[in-house]
Amino acid sequence: MTSGSAHDAGHGTIAENRRARFDFDINRTYEAGIELQGHEVKSAKAGRLQIAGSRVLIRGNARHAGAAEAFLVNAHIPPYQPNNTSDDYEEDRARRLLLTKAEIKELTGALQEKGWSLVPLRAFVRRGFIKIELGLGHMRKKSDKREVIKKRSHEREIRRGE
Repeated sequence: MTSGSAHDAGHGTIAENRRARFDFDINRTYEAGIELQGHEVKSAKAGRLQIAGSRVLIRGNARHAGAAEAFLVNAHIPPYQPNNTSDDYEEDRARRLLLTKAEIKELTGALQEKGWSLVPLRAFVRRGFIKIELGLGHMRKKSDKREVIKKRSHEREIRRGE
């Protein structure tokens, strides 16, 4: 084994949703496990997981946190070995997220308020398990996005000048 690679170290970003940080004003982040099939884990660890454009839904009874479950929708995981995968495999199926009852209850309350969204920010490996970092936030308006662009370009110019 060679040391220093992200795979050997057991942690490293395997997918990132950079657009989400631009489109949303993220107030709070959560870490969730994701329920995958064996070949999906291999494909995701190979860096073929795509979370851009995906979102998180909470399904089930909102009054009872034990009955509610969180799902990652529109995440794309192609088969690890296409010729060796069953014919009924869906690349874009809804995948269950592993959150505590308290987190699901908190998220359910926040998502019922107008304007709040829960989006995946990045996927990473921690101790051999694939985790998803979720962000709870408001959608930015077009004018806010322009201000962010101006601020970033100004900071970039300051760094170049030093």
